[in-house]
Amino acid sequence: MQTSPPVRLAADIGGTFTDVVLDVGGGRRTRKVLTTPAAPEEGVMQGMERVLEDAGLHFSDIDVFVHGTTLATNAIIERRGAKTALVATQGFRDVLEIGTESRYDQYDLTLEKPVPLIPRALRFTVPERVDAEGQVRLALDEDAVAALAPQFEKAGVRSVAFAFLHAYANPAHEQRAAAVLRALLPGLSITMAHEVCPEVREYERTSTAAANAYVQPLMEGYLGRMAAALQARQYRGATYLVTSGGGLTSLETARKFPVRLVESGPAGGAIFAAQVALRANEQKVLSFDMGGTTAKICLIEKGEPATSRFFEVDRTARFLKGSGLPLRIPVIEMVEIGAGGGSIAQVDAMQRVTVGPESASSVPGPACYGMGGTRPAVTDADVAMGLIEPEGFAGGSMTLRQDLSLQALGREIGAKLGLSAEMSGYAVYEMVCENMASAARVHAAERGAVIGQHTMIAFGGAAPLHAARVAEKVGVSRVLVPPNAGVGSAVGFLAAPVAYEIVRSRHARVDESFDGASISSLFGEMTTAARALVEPGARGAPLFERRMAFMRYVGQGHEIMVLLPNRDLTPGDVSELRRIFEAEYTAQFARIIPSAAIEVLNWSVLVSTEARKPDPVAPVAAGAMPQPSGSRRVFDGRSEKHVDVPVYQRATMPAGSVVAGPLVIAEDETTTYVSASFDAHIDGAGCIVMERKVA
Repeated sequence: MQTSPPVRLAADIGGTFTDVVLDVGGGRRTRKVLTTPAAPEEGVMQGMERVLEDAGLHFSDIDVFVHGTTLATNAIIERRGAKTALVATQGFRDVLEIGTESRYDQYDLTLEKPVPLIPRALRFTVPERVDAEGQVRLALDEDAVAALAPQFEKAGVRSVAFAFLHAYANPAHEQRAAAVLRALLPGLSITMAHEVCPEVREYERTSTAAANAYVQPLMEGYLGRMAAALQARQYRGATYLVTSGGGLTSLETARKFPVRLVESGPAGGAIFAAQVALRANEQKVLSFDMGGTTAKICLIEKGEPATSRFFEVDRTARFLKGSGLPLRIPVIEMVEIGAGGGSIAQVDAMQRVTVGPESASSVPGPACYGMGGTRPAVTDADVAMGLIEPEGFAGGSMTLRQDLSLQALGREIGAKLGLSAEMSGYAVYEMVCENMASAARVHAAERGAVIGQHTMIAFGGAAPLHAARVAEKVGVSRVLVPPNAGVGSAVGFLAAPVAYEIVRSRHARVDESFDGASISSLFGEMTTAARALVEPGARGAPLFERRMAFMRYVGQGHEIMVLLPNRDLTPGDVSELRRIFEAEYTAQFARIIPSAAIEVLNWSVLVSTEARKPDPVAPVAAGAMPQPSGSRRVFDGRSEKHVDVPVYQRATMPAGSVVAGPLVIAEDETTTYVSASFDAHIDGAGCIVMERKVA
C-alpha cells in the first residue's frame, strides 16, 4: 500500500522577514514575506497560504508545523512585555538590582548597568525562609501573600514571578504562595523560579524567572492567536516550538516557559549550519547568519554547535560579558549583534559611520522598500552598490527602489562626510562587515578557537552578500553558501529533534561521602519529568537520554559540563567521575590540579528523539564554467568606480560548475557576492563554495 510523503512546514519570524519552508518528502518550497509586528501570526498565515498555494496543498494536508520566533527576545530588548511584579524572600527585594556585585568593565567610570525588567516599585517581599538543604527555617506568611493581591490589582500587574531563597532545594513555599495568589487573582500569569530555573545562584535564577514572567502574557496571547488561526483554516497536524537549545517543544510547554524561546530563530540557524557541515564533511565551522535585523556567529565542531547553560540578553556593551540580563536556560552558544539588512546607518558625533543596533524592521523598512522609511539601512547600501537586483527581491515579493537608497545615503551620510551616495553605501558596507568580523573574533577568542582554521557557512537573507568581505577580514579562506540559504533557520527547524532538558541543583563531593543512590534517585525523577514533556511530541519515536554533571574543583567559582554514563551511580564510581572530569578539564584548560577535591553543583538530563544526521556528500569533479545570464554594474569602493561583473543564476549551475570572482550569483531568496579575492564552484550538495585565490 503506497502512502503519501509527510507534509512538514516551518516558519521563522524574524525582525524584518518571516520565512516559510514547505517540505514534502524531501522536496522544498520556500516563501519570504514581510513580518507583521503588530500581529506576527498574520505574516505567518500569509507565508503559509502562499507556499501551500504554490504546492497545490491546503492547511489540512500539513502533518507537522514547526515554528520559531524572536518575539520574546524583541519584547525584552524593546521593553514591550507585560507589567510584571516580583515577590521575593523578605530582605531580598533588590536581588535584580544588586546582581553579583561585579562590574563588567572595572575601569569604566561611566559604566551603564542593564536595567532590570521589573522596577523597584513592583518588587515585593514576604516573610519566609528555606535553607540550602531545603529545611524550613521560617514558615511562609500566607496573609502577607494575600495582602499583595489588592496592590497588584491597583497597579495593573498582569504577571508575577515568585523567587524565594533556596526554592530549588524545597519549592513548597513558592508553590503555596502561587496557590494563594491564583485563588485571589485567577487571571494573573504566575511564574515560579523553581520551575523555570531550579538551580543555585540567586541572581541568575531570579533574573530568569523575571524574564519568563515578563514575556509570558505576550507569548500566551500570540500562541493562542496562532493556534486559533490554524484551527480556523482546518489545520489538524502537530505543532511544535523551537527552543533556544535547538530542540522542539509543545505549545503548552512554550506557554509555560516562554523564556526558553528567547533564541529559537538563531538556534534553527545553528542546526541548519551543523547539517550543512556534516554533508560537506567540515569538522570546524563558523556559522554566519545575517538576516534583516541581527547577525549571529556560532562555532560548530564535528557537526555539533557549542552549547551553554547561560545566556545574556540586551547587553549594554556589545561584546562584554556581564553587561546584559542573565538567563539560565539551555541555549546554543553564539554571539548576536544588531547588524542586519535593516540596521540603520548614521554619522555619529565624532563623524564616524556607524551601523545598528537600531533597525528599520519591516515597518517602515529600509528606504528602498518605498514604504515611508527615510533613513538608510544596510540593504540600501547593498542596493546602491549594485549588489542586489531591485526586481524580484525576496522571492519576487517586492521591487526595491535604488533611487530612494541613493537619496537616503547621500542625505544622511554623504552630505555630512563629503562622499558620493555610492561611496557612502560602500562605507556602510565596510562598517557592517567590520562589526560582524569583530563579533566573530571575540566569539572565537572566548572559545579558545583559531578562527582562520574554520570554514564559514553563510546563510540568512543578507549573509551571502557580505560573507566574502567578512571572511577576508577574519582570515577565513573557505566559505560555503548552502541551498535555501535565505531561509536557513526555517530549514533548520525541520531537522530539530523533539527534546527537553531539566537541571537540578544538589551539591555532592566526589569522595568517600558520595551518595550514589540519592543522585540516581534524582536522575530518575528528572528523567520521568523530561519524558512526560517529550513523549507526546515524539509520537512513538524512540527516545535517548543524556546525563550530565556540572563539576568543578572545590573553591572554584564556576563549573564545566561533564557527560555521565546513562546508568545508576554508586559510591564505587568516585574514581570514574574524577577520571571523566579531569579528561574534560584537560581538554578545556590543558592541565589538571592533582589530588584537588572535586564537587558537583548541578545535575542535568536531556531526553530527546534522534536528530537527523546526513551523510557526507561525495566530492564532484570540476566541470566547465557556465555561461552568465547577464552582467551588473557594481560599485567598487576600493577603486571608487563602477565595474561590470557577470551574473549567474544559481538554478542553472550544476554540481562541478567553476567560476572566478568577482561575480554575482542570484537566486530567489538571496544573492551571493563572490569578491575578486575568491573563486567559486558548486559542490555535490549544491553549495556555493568560495575558495580564497592563491596570491
